[in-house]
Amino acid sequence: MEEATMQTAYADELRLEDYEVHPERGFLPAEDPLPYLEDPYYAPWEQIAADLPKLLVARKLRQVVDAMPRLTIERLQTERELRRAMMLLSYIGHGYVWNGDAPAERIPANLALPWYEVSQQLGRPPVLSYASYALDNWRRLDPNAPIELGNIVLLQNFLAGLDEEWFILIHVDIEAKAARAIRQIPTALRAAAQSDIPTLTAALQEVAAALEQMYAVLARMPEACDPYIYYHRVRPYIHGWKNNPALPNGLIYEGVDAYGGQPQQFRGETGAQSSIIPTLDGLLGVQHADDPLKTYLMEMRLYMPPAHRRFMEAVETRSRVRATVIQSGDAALREVYNTCIEGIQRFRALHLEYAASYIYKQQAKDP
Repeated sequence: MEEATMQTAYADELRLEDYEVHPERGFLPAEDPLPYLEDPYYAPWEQIAADLPKLLVARKLRQVVDAMPRLTIERLQTERELRRAMMLLSYIGHGYVWNGDAPAERIPANLALPWYEVSQQLGRPPVLSYASYALDNWRRLDPNAPIELGNIVLLQNFLAGLDEEWFILIHVDIEAKAARAIRQIPTALRAAAQSDIPTLTAALQEVAAALEQMYAVLARMPEACDPYIYYHRVRPYIHGWKNNPALPNGLIYEGVDAYGGQPQQFRGETGAQSSIIPTLDGLLGVQHADDPLKTYLMEMRLYMPPAHRRFMEAVETRSRVRATVIQSGDAALREVYNTCIEGIQRFRALHLEYAASYIYKQQAKDP
């Protein structure tokens, strides 16, 4: 009895707001992302980012960045401003590296130093990650309408165009749809700890419904994102510099004392940096085999916002959902639990299908 009481208290401690998770938006920011840095001091960053598609086409980005003034981050006052700056510098940084006949092996201090400093404030590496590419990279056309396809557009592009826009916005919509599942987590943890079968069943029904909605959005990817365009026009700019033959030693961040002039290796942007599926795995007690894939997925957590990483770990630590399903012997609870597991498997399977058609088949066509 004492153990059950402790479990109940432990589960009760989990509050979404303690982890920068929103009941209506999930892992998307509580406020819509900042559309621009208002302080004119940061106009050079804003202007280069606004011109990025044109500078990439003209292959002038490196020349423009080399002449960019070195700005301090001290005038960035809020979390939203820091996240906006991180997005701008990440896009400019990746454009700088990949916009040339050969990748740049170093980035200049006027870009590297503020990028590093902002990244340290946010607890993420100085590289373009999913948080900047998707979570912080959208605005609503109608601010009173939902965060969903048809009402959201990107704040920042590389080359721009329909396929790039659609590819990222699909992920933003999935994040919004996932909120329906994420907000059930505190209830599900508490219900499992208390062996409250009706409440746990109802919570998992919501999780299952959210997974259906997420799948339906992901299934729309081919509507406006062509595999050839994705592979040749979208994907090249999101590559990182770890385990990348194009930059075997990594990238030198000039002027960053903490790196001592040594090249750094960071992964590129990937949907594996989204917190949704690992969090739901944790809730449902899904265990992954100790293999290279698990090692890679655990590494992806280093690129997530730290608060989301802590949330994921808290859910993994506290969840007794799977044990409660097994111990209860309740047929309805077992059925909805299995539906959730199948929903995650379907979502993962479709993602793997896209990896095949959008990446591996395109690689095979390239001599």
